[in-house]
Amino acid sequence: METILVLTHVDDGGAALTRASLETVTAGLELSRQSGSSFAIGILGLDAEAAAGAVAATGARLFAVSGEAFAQARYATDAAGCEALCRAAQATLILAPASARFARIAAGVAHRLGGVIDTHIADVQMASNAGGQAIEATRWFYRQRIEAVIGRELRPWFLLLDAGTHAAYAGEPVAAQVESIAVAVPAVRTVVEGFRAPMRGTQTIRPDARLLFVAGAGWTKKQPDGQVHVSEAGEQILSFLRLSGASLGSSKSLTDQKADGQAGEDQPVLPFLTHLNQIGQTGSTPRHPKGLSTCCHGEEPHAVGWRFISERRAISLDANCGWTRGKADVVYVADAFQVMARVNALLEARKP
Repeated sequence: METILVLTHVDDGGAALTRASLETVTAGLELSRQSGSSFAIGILGLDAEAAAGAVAATGARLFAVSGEAFAQARYATDAAGCEALCRAAQATLILAPASARFARIAAGVAHRLGGVIDTHIADVQMASNAGGQAIEATRWFYRQRIEAVIGRELRPWFLLLDAGTHAAYAGEPVAAQVESIAVAVPAVRTVVEGFRAPMRGTQTIRPDARLLFVAGAGWTKKQPDGQVHVSEAGEQILSFLRLSGASLGSSKSLTDQKADGQAGEDQPVLPFLTHLNQIGQTGSTPRHPKGLSTCCHGEEPHAVGWRFISERRAISLDANCGWTRGKADVVYVADAFQVMARVNALLEARKP
């Protein structure tokens, strides 16, 4: 019989669990019901006890590591806190979100406990094999082109779950009975002075957005009038992101161009794009509910990055492009400049 522990942490506000943490709670709850294993949730953060009510309805045993030392992400304190949570729960199977905070400490915690770790997990389930029932995990290899099912006998087994693979737990908040775990805080040699983030008006990457808007190299090519309209393209794209709250992705051919406003390969560029926006060859696979591709041909490997997009649409002047060959649910054979100008006008008119 396994003892399942879901490791979670609070958001920047300090009193609520992150969405990735709630997705991992769903995975742990489903697995405990399938296997009949005991189920616990460990919470790390400034005020972990305050966040426990959001997951108390799961019926899990709740552990918390709180305090000023755990307010900020830091390897020494986070690793010590997570190690204490795992030992208190006597966990044999630990699920954790693959957040920036946990991804950098999970391997170290697994080593301290004499365990093993696997990352990029998409699913965890009970499965039948020659020896009976066993827990198996599904993960991706080779930039998410190959799917593998793995199982391990060594315990404890740490699994880092990719975001977007499960629905976020949304049970009604109830009063929680939390076991607070005391941690001997190690010597701290780093101080978090603050955060630097781009202005909201210039933010283009929004992982939680419902729509992914992808721009292709066609935005920087000559248009029907024989001229290049990169400035107009940039205004239309940024206006749509601002009005819709969408996240911005891009094809490799566009991000490969210089992002400093200078011409790349004799082509002008969109200065706000970087390789962080690239979809496909980097191995990034966004999980937005909807996706809209514009001025892209829909060829591999760009389309590989769309495997987890539920509803796919595209705008292209080429009726024979790759999107029309089974890679999109709906294709609009039209000029993206004209379509997006009309869409922006409609969104502007709907503003309160």
